[in-house]
Amino acid sequence: MPITDLLEKNARLYGKEVALVELNPAMQETRKITWKDYSLIQQTEDRPYRHTITWNVFDEKANRVANLLIEKGIGRNDKVAILMMNCLEWLPIYFGVLKAGAIVVPFNFRYSSDEIEYCTDLADVSVMFFGPEFIGRIEAIEEKISKGRLLIYVGDNCPTFAEDYRELVQDCSSQPPLIPISDDDDAAIYFSSGTTGFPKAILHKHRSLTHSAIVEQKHHLQKHEDVFLCIPPLYHTGAKMHWFGSLMSGSKAVLLKGTSPETILKAVSDEKCTIVWLLVPWAQDILDALDRGDVKLSDYKLDQWRLMHIGAQPVPPSLIQHWKQYFPNHQYDTNYGLSESIGPGCVHLGIGNERKIGAIGIPGYGWECKIVDEEYNTVEQGKVGELCVKGPGVMECYYKNPDASKEVLPGDGWLKTGDVAMMDEDGFYFLVDRKKDVIVSGGENLYPVQIEDYLRKNDKIHDVAVIGFPDERLGEIAGAIIQLKEGVTATEEEINEFCTGLPRYKRPKKVIFAEVPRNATGKIEKPALRKRYGADNLVARENQIHSKR
Repeated sequence: MPITDLLEKNARLYGKEVALVELNPAMQETRKITWKDYSLIQQTEDRPYRHTITWNVFDEKANRVANLLIEKGIGRNDKVAILMMNCLEWLPIYFGVLKAGAIVVPFNFRYSSDEIEYCTDLADVSVMFFGPEFIGRIEAIEEKISKGRLLIYVGDNCPTFAEDYRELVQDCSSQPPLIPISDDDDAAIYFSSGTTGFPKAILHKHRSLTHSAIVEQKHHLQKHEDVFLCIPPLYHTGAKMHWFGSLMSGSKAVLLKGTSPETILKAVSDEKCTIVWLLVPWAQDILDALDRGDVKLSDYKLDQWRLMHIGAQPVPPSLIQHWKQYFPNHQYDTNYGLSESIGPGCVHLGIGNERKIGAIGIPGYGWECKIVDEEYNTVEQGKVGELCVKGPGVMECYYKNPDASKEVLPGDGWLKTGDVAMMDEDGFYFLVDRKKDVIVSGGENLYPVQIEDYLRKNDKIHDVAVIGFPDERLGEIAGAIIQLKEGVTATEEEINEFCTGLPRYKRPKKVIFAEVPRNATGKIEKPALRKRYGADNLVARENQIHSKR
């Protein structure tokens, strides 16, 4: 069943109910809604930063986008990019592309002009929807990407090099286009994080999208009464596929622009949110603010908040233990996934498994897992190896990159994740580290995540990243980039003393106090740190890894 059927079902069953809320607390003045097509966006009078659309309007807008694309000759196998910040227009455009039978291609809002050009060419994009935040970046490459492509601007004051979305859609039919779509049709191209260079294009079929919605609802038990708070960017599989649980249940979701502790807690309180997905830095910020007394839980209505879950990166057990001190009644889940496995859920901790905090969990609904060695043989329980996953959400391929596809898709339905993991006696999987991040020091494999988890137990540390530094004697040594909590000081000697609790060979040999950079999905940008601190000796690194094998 194509995922577009779920939207149409919700329009039939819950048409007049609110589907999406957009909150932009930073907006000081009323946003003027002048677009004819958007006259059904509802604005809350006492909160000009709050706008809503119903399921009926959501579906109608998607139909208009689909019919617009069809009128422009866009259909099956054509690629349509979305380069927009989170807003009420984002998801209707996404579903409109799918309803037209085309392939939707979400772009990372952090892409530079060069990356936008690269991804546009790589994915063979025919149409691009873009928002006002990207005018400068698009204008810089407009001559290169506009030939044979349609650029559609979504916002006020359309630039001269693009066509105005409001003028294009206002006269389009709001009736469904009735384009036949099957589970085996290509549906979406998502891009890898690009942490090792320019990103790869990940092709998924419709069955992947539908399965991700089923997985999310099965894991987090969304009911029609639930309200999901969505903060991460919708271009990423994590945010959107978690929202797919709301799509399954026909329940309201809130798109929040802002990540401060006060903004998040106020949104949960005002909108009566029951499910919140946080990235590690946001959860840590909330805990730090509570510890300092900057925010007080008594100022908010939070009794209805039942589930907090985290994904996109390893979660320090100490963080969740700290969280439970403030929110003892919260259900908790950790979700593991990759864009290659259509986002979160191929492995998850599972509600009620708090005793296993620290694990990424067990195979998700409809998924299988195994751990293999370098020769692709399944390892014994308790042994470390590369995690592989298998299920309906595995990508079709890396688009136009057969060599890279062959590296991670052995041809038997399994996906090699590139993550080093182990399985315990209870069948729970523990993420040890990214294969490419393993530090080989004096012949020993060091796993940065293990060292980072230990360091996060220090009350003075807000965030930490461990990377390898070249060393003449050992090949590599572990170095810790440490971001201290606000208003706190510490010395290298203090950190070294704290690390005496680690085995000697795992202790960081270098300590740097600095900010830890993370990307839009919360992952530590380790390549940037290696480049910044002169640790990015990739040739030596690869030689060390291969000699270890």
